[in-house]
Amino acid sequence: MHLQNTIELHVKAAIKSLFQAELQSVEFQATRKEFAGDITVVVFPMLRVVKGNPVVIGEQVGQYLVNHVDEVKAFNVVKGFLNIEIDDSYYINFFNTIKAKNDYGFSKPKTSSKAVMVEYSSPNTNKPLHLGHVRNVLLGYSVSEIIKASGQNVYKTQIVNDRGIHICKSMLAWKRYGNGETPESTGLKGDKLVGNYYVKFDQEYKKEIAGLMSEGQSEDDAKKNAPILIEAQQMLRNWEAGDKDTVALWTLMNSWVYDGFDVTYKNIGVDFDKLYYESNTYLLGKEFVAQGLKSDAFFKKDDGSVWCDLTEDGLDEKIVLRSDGTAVYMTQDIGTAIQRIKDYPDVGGMVYTVGNEQDYHFKVLFLILKKLGFDWAKNLFHLSYGMVDLPSGKMKSREGTVVDADDLIEDMAHTAEAISNELGKLEDYSENERKTLYKTIGLGALKYYILKVDPKKRILFDPKESIDFQGNTGPFIQYTYARIQSILRKVTSDKSVDFSGLKLHDKEKQLLKQLELFPEIIQNAAVQHSPALVANYTYDLVKDFNSFYQNVSILGADTDQEKMFRVTLSSAVATTIKNAFSVLGIAVPERM
Repeated sequence: MHLQNTIELHVKAAIKSLFQAELQSVEFQATRKEFAGDITVVVFPMLRVVKGNPVVIGEQVGQYLVNHVDEVKAFNVVKGFLNIEIDDSYYINFFNTIKAKNDYGFSKPKTSSKAVMVEYSSPNTNKPLHLGHVRNVLLGYSVSEIIKASGQNVYKTQIVNDRGIHICKSMLAWKRYGNGETPESTGLKGDKLVGNYYVKFDQEYKKEIAGLMSEGQSEDDAKKNAPILIEAQQMLRNWEAGDKDTVALWTLMNSWVYDGFDVTYKNIGVDFDKLYYESNTYLLGKEFVAQGLKSDAFFKKDDGSVWCDLTEDGLDEKIVLRSDGTAVYMTQDIGTAIQRIKDYPDVGGMVYTVGNEQDYHFKVLFLILKKLGFDWAKNLFHLSYGMVDLPSGKMKSREGTVVDADDLIEDMAHTAEAISNELGKLEDYSENERKTLYKTIGLGALKYYILKVDPKKRILFDPKESIDFQGNTGPFIQYTYARIQSILRKVTSDKSVDFSGLKLHDKEKQLLKQLELFPEIIQNAAVQHSPALVANYTYDLVKDFNSFYQNVSILGADTDQEKMFRVTLSSAVATTIKNAFSVLGIAVPERM
């Protein structure tokens, strides 16, 4: 049992025994540095059930704990704060149980619990992945890994948005201006090639709008009447009708994009268990719209369009099928959710990693699925996140001003290389070792910088700041891990040694307290869908380790037992850093 839980039980027992009162909960806080103690109980909330002077109550509860709890060796009361000192033996016993665990902090999957499906990435097949997608992919992947580490089964998935007018825009521009070029003939990644034609469409469309306006049309009319747009709309109708040539072009260009995406995902270091395609799921959505009409979950308007009335839920009416029978986004999202449960009956909930501009859409989707009578609909969560900005300003795909994910990863490796060369630490590395290390540092910097921020907050991403080897950065933590490995290369840790009876230095005790928090951090991060909790915990652990390293001699300890304890403690810190970073999708280098 966690120390805090043990003390909570005994504080409640003390209040019952001393004052014949029932305490519902106990409030804890970290002991302030200027006072002796390891954990502090706040006495003031107890005054609701016990009348009296908080200092006197604190003294009485403290004495009760010393008499009844083996782990409590002393206490002091400052105003209404009961500071409790924990015996070293408690921390040594804890350490003896975790020192040999390579999976420390992680829980084994429970066979009885329902699985969770996490959706992330979900790109459009008309352009490459960009900086915005990078935050999405890193968040979704990390949340999947954290939920898995908390002891649940997880399926990672995405819905590929492979149909719609935006896809037809790239197709039409390639058909008109592409002269049959391919990824092979140009040497470009397929998603980049197709993305270039999406930009080309926008350029030509703007020219046509300007031409029509110069002939006297209003801007709104010109936008609707531009021949290139009308042709793209016709292409979409041809696709929905199954026109052979249109479908063949769509299949060819999408295959180029998928090949390109695969390279990017591999570069970022993320994967999926199952892919869904909008072109398949929207049809299932239509089936369930028909069923919803029969069950009165939906209603039909005079023009034949189908709607869901959510006014009783504080929202408005939402269209689920157009009057011409074509699907809207909502139709496809209904179909996708249902298809996933059909494919994975053990799934009891889903997490959707999608930007905060879609907050309203997901409120509506979750309500509609409840109205359709699906029990699992109560366990749906929208992992809503803020945009990522660069110091240079906002990005637009159709104007070609986005920061491409592949370019970003490459730039990060180059930045890591420049900074590492300045520090001059890699003289004895081969060219290959250096390249691998630059990528590990660059990717670690990018991932950590993005994941250490609460998902809901907007981020201004500064590549140079993210690769700083000092402060709350990925490279700072990676460097500490590598430093521990260099200690372990000098002395092998013997995890069979029993450290009972050892007297702890304050810095050792602080490290052990921090290590003890890790399993709880993983559980909380899983519940809150927040990699930021894990990232910032790891930074705190590393700060405590560095303070220990500077104040306590590891290899020059007074006794062999002390030396082996400090080496083994360092090893446990390294394992915890590695495990924490693994759920963030970040690799740790053995040397740096």
